[in-house]
Amino acid sequence: MNPGGLNDWEIMKRTPEAKNVALRKVADRVSGKKTTLALHGARAAVSVGMLLPGNSRWRGVGSLFLSGTSCLLQARHRYGTDGSDQVANLVQSVTGIARLAKNPQTQDALLWYIGVQASMSYGVSGWVKLVGDKWRDGTALPGVMRTRTYGSEPIYCLTQRHPKASRAVQHATLAMECLFPLVYVAGGRLTRPFLAAAGGFHVANAFVMGLGRFMTAFPAMHPMVAYTTAPKAHPAVTGRDDRAARAAALLLAVGVAASVAVAAQRRAVVLEGWPTSRKLVTRHGNELMYETGGPDSDAPVLVFCAGLASTSEHFAWITERFAHGSEHAVVSYARAGYAGSRRNTKAVYELAESVDDLEDLVRAVVPENRKVVLVGHSLGGELIRRLAQRIPGRLAGLVYLDPSHPAELQRSDRQRAGAKDLRVTLTHVARYTRLGTGVLMSRPGWVDRLPAAYREKVFAQYTDARLWTAGKREWLAVEKEFTEFTGAVEPLTTPALIIAAQQTVDQDPEQLLLYNELARAHRSHGGRAAVEVIEGADHDSMLTEARYAHEAAQLMAEFLAAAERRSEEADTVAAHEGGAER
Repeated sequence: MNPGGLNDWEIMKRTPEAKNVALRKVADRVSGKKTTLALHGARAAVSVGMLLPGNSRWRGVGSLFLSGTSCLLQARHRYGTDGSDQVANLVQSVTGIARLAKNPQTQDALLWYIGVQASMSYGVSGWVKLVGDKWRDGTALPGVMRTRTYGSEPIYCLTQRHPKASRAVQHATLAMECLFPLVYVAGGRLTRPFLAAAGGFHVANAFVMGLGRFMTAFPAMHPMVAYTTAPKAHPAVTGRDDRAARAAALLLAVGVAASVAVAAQRRAVVLEGWPTSRKLVTRHGNELMYETGGPDSDAPVLVFCAGLASTSEHFAWITERFAHGSEHAVVSYARAGYAGSRRNTKAVYELAESVDDLEDLVRAVVPENRKVVLVGHSLGGELIRRLAQRIPGRLAGLVYLDPSHPAELQRSDRQRAGAKDLRVTLTHVARYTRLGTGVLMSRPGWVDRLPAAYREKVFAQYTDARLWTAGKREWLAVEKEFTEFTGAVEPLTTPALIIAAQQTVDQDPEQLLLYNELARAHRSHGGRAAVEVIEGADHDSMLTEARYAHEAAQLMAEFLAAAERRSEEADTVAAHEGGAER
């Protein structure tokens, strides 16, 4: 607790737990060294008292004191706190109130609350583990045993000598956790087996993984499970009030129904698009939803291609700037599977499919007499690069916004390390949102940094399974194709502007080398290309935060103006040469 120490309050007060001003003021008053030590001393004394025999109402006061001081000290001593502390606080708080309550029905409702929480803590933990490949294939336990924090070399060696037994232990643990809620069926006959299995699980974790506090915290909920699962005919629970269980079941049913209704409403918002949305059927039979806007002039049309698991509305700050403050019309669209666009083809997805769709969109929407500027963010940058190789004569330029590079998984350690995590994340989120859990997703801060008119629709897409399913499909193709990429990026004569986010290149210097290589590919046959860096921006905020997006738009405007001047000069030179020949 000394200045500069791990629990120096001047440092700890900046942690998330201390953000609330009122709570921070309270914590300030109790965070002096002497006061903190006095609180810990009082907690130790009360804890000893709680271990003495007796059943007085003072035990309720003691429980509330322990839970209250735990909360009070949370901001002060946050390191080392985990699930066991949360469970301990839950049990101390609820049993403390139950001991002080005079109404038996209130006491029963509180005991039911802990019993249901215990059932959920095991059941949810099991189903989350079941989603992970490592728990299903039996490699999770050896993996944990190899770690420094929770590992045990002797147990790890046992898992290697007896792999079948290791898998059996893991699958048995999964079965116990996933099926724990069944403790409330069969009239209490499953209570002892489940509680014995759960208790043994915690004892084993205490000795093998060092989770000693789990061994006392979680079994503290077991008496409430035993009380609430016992048949009402049992003399120990005579007169037990079970209305809390029925109320919980009713609330669960209402919650499920509400989540289904919210998910359906959001899906409708996602599929509806905007009042100005139109649709195009591509050569693959996919339906693309797109929007156009801006003046009807001879200036090049800007066509925007979004990144992986992203929305076309991410470009809102930039598209609004060009559509309402320039001579350039804009076209933004959702790739097949995103927003209101539908993927109807049954073929295995490859990136070429999205390039084909984008080409069909450009040819159908942009008049033949107007040039096109392709703008791509992240994966969208790679897609527009591939399209540029097909239609160079129609292009006035390419704008890459922190683009993907086909060699990044081979040359960037950071990208390679994050690839597997991204695949797992997309798989899990796609699976969970298909089950209707999008209603539980919190609203990301970047959503509220977009223009106000776009926020609700973007959030609806973010919580909808279609976005994550499409993102997973695309990422699997990206991993395969980028891993197999050999050689160099093919040269392009089209002028290009590469805009990088500072945090991207700072965190991964290899990324800047890849951007420069992309620029050289545009210069190799007499083309022009520049690399610009937006200071302070990261991969997403360069689009979602107004100041960065406006800076990107300004760089794009300067690039387009320079390209137009060069085009006019070339036309003038050509006219003079034609006159001289005549």
